[in-house]
Amino acid sequence: MFFRCCRFWLLSVLLLAAPPQFAAPPRFAQVTPERQLALPQDSGAHPDFRTEWWYATGWLATPDGKPIGFQVTFFRSATEHDRANPSAFAPSQLIIAHAALSDPSLGKLLHAQKSARAGFGLAYAKEGNTDVAVDDWRLLRNADDSYQASIAADEFTLQLSLKPVQPPMLQGDHGYSRKGPQAAQASYYYSEPQLQVSGKLVRAGRAQEVSGSAWLDHEWSTSVLDADAVGWDWLGANLDDGSALMAFQIRSRDGSKLWAHAALRDADGKVTQFAPGQVSFQPQRSWRSPRTDASYPVQQVLHAGAAEWSLAPLQDDQELDSRLSTGSVYWEGAVTVNRNGRRVGRGYLELTGYLKALKF
Repeated sequence: MFFRCCRFWLLSVLLLAAPPQFAAPPRFAQVTPERQLALPQDSGAHPDFRTEWWYATGWLATPDGKPIGFQVTFFRSATEHDRANPSAFAPSQLIIAHAALSDPSLGKLLHAQKSARAGFGLAYAKEGNTDVAVDDWRLLRNADDSYQASIAADEFTLQLSLKPVQPPMLQGDHGYSRKGPQAAQASYYYSEPQLQVSGKLVRAGRAQEVSGSAWLDHEWSTSVLDADAVGWDWLGANLDDGSALMAFQIRSRDGSKLWAHAALRDADGKVTQFAPGQVSFQPQRSWRSPRTDASYPVQQVLHAGAAEWSLAPLQDDQELDSRLSTGSVYWEGAVTVNRNGRRVGRGYLELTGYLKALKF
């Protein structure tokens, strides 16, 4: 399996590095504030944009009540190859997938990754409805709006059902989400918080029924980050009272905040938006990776308006090295959300660009 993956990866690199002579580079679509998202049609792929991802993160509980964090992510990346190339082997779209488990009893993250060019029914991201797959890994939106996530990695297997109990949450201005000081630095972005999760986890030949809650993000864009940006801190959290909290900040090369935004939707559906000047992430404690030597602020205080939310990791080591697929190393971790000294929710914190500047 390892050598087969290496051969495929080398072939992909060679093909991407040597496009046909005189090929015309594609013109990617741009994000504009005028476009209105239409669901469920927009839950599918948007191949005219450069980058897209479907991100499911959440907390599971085993029958004995032990908490486990999970991540299932699918990326679609459009290449610079000529779309008019008739060859079925032309790598116009790449599909990448990451999966991870965070179990404090292990002390580190279990993770796996896959990547392939779209085509031949082996890897795809379909339009019109969420249906994305790489080999036997798949994320599918069903007719009843629920999702099925199927992951078969070497160290674990996940078969999960994610059912919505709330409508999707359009981020930013009706789904137009600014990511920088320029209007073009934006994405189309919506979330599905408070998903109810049930299913099966298999590890070391042992199957366990699991249940819990999850957060799903779907985002697509062509030009997201400012040239001075190195990465971001992002939080998606399901609060215990049924509310949903999303916040992020884009960091510049000197570590300062380049852009930020947050949104809080209460259990009745009322959304409060927070402008860049109202949002900040204040590090409280860092953890240094023994593998990459990157230092991550794994414990933080999020300021959104007058509110302060304390974020504490389920475990410190939740670093995911995806240099064999997306080329990046990032920290993606289960966190508890606390306020005034008590737990008020659970979510996932994503920290990118702490080893080196993030490149799409």
